[in-house]
Amino acid sequence: MSADSPLLAVQDVTLAVQGRTLLAPVSLQLCAGETLLLTGPSGSGKSTLLKIIASLLEPDSGQILFQQRDIHTLKVEHYRQQVSYCFQTPQLFGDTVYDNLALPWQLRQQQPSREQLVAALRSLHLSADMLDKNVAGLSGGEKQRVALLRNLQFLPQILLLDEVTSALDEPNKQRVNQLIATLVAEKGLAVIRISHDVQEIDAAERILRLTPPAAGEQYESA
Repeated sequence: MSADSPLLAVQDVTLAVQGRTLLAPVSLQLCAGETLLLTGPSGSGKSTLLKIIASLLEPDSGQILFQQRDIHTLKVEHYRQQVSYCFQTPQLFGDTVYDNLALPWQLRQQQPSREQLVAALRSLHLSADMLDKNVAGLSGGEKQRVALLRNLQFLPQILLLDEVTSALDEPNKQRVNQLIATLVAEKGLAVIRISHDVQEIDAAERILRLTPPAAGEQYESA
């Protein structure tokens, strides 16, 4: 892959279920170190598009290329390590925060030190003692931050964010956005995120606006 080639290319992807169009044709490209923000009303297909890119949903038509290769030719496990999806409603596992942050390490047959996981927590203003807390007792905002940190234990090439700051207060929202911006600028992380937050929309370098699908409608990012 040349330096000028897009990391991700989505080409005329669509999805319909039982005759109802969930996603009109969408095309976009994303290079390393870029951030694309998806916005639009409920029902416009934003989350559907992210799940298709994450290989969690199969489109009816179109093609997705990762590093110029059709994702169907790639091993699912490898692709999902490189293209990481954060749900709007955090999906936490096991009993404790430790269980969640250690999971990516264990999937790679590695074991993190507590110091490594505590450092991750502190990067988003979470205390060291949270490591042993039961996830059932966490607030919505704490769950969102833990889920994000889990996805960042091994930095993917593309991070897909579905309204991951929606349950955060303003200071913690700023911490999350600063962490993401730093990874984009310093590590070349590519990001596609969904947001309805006015400040996040205003700060976006690229925006793709979706509307509820209508006959003949097609979207292409600028």
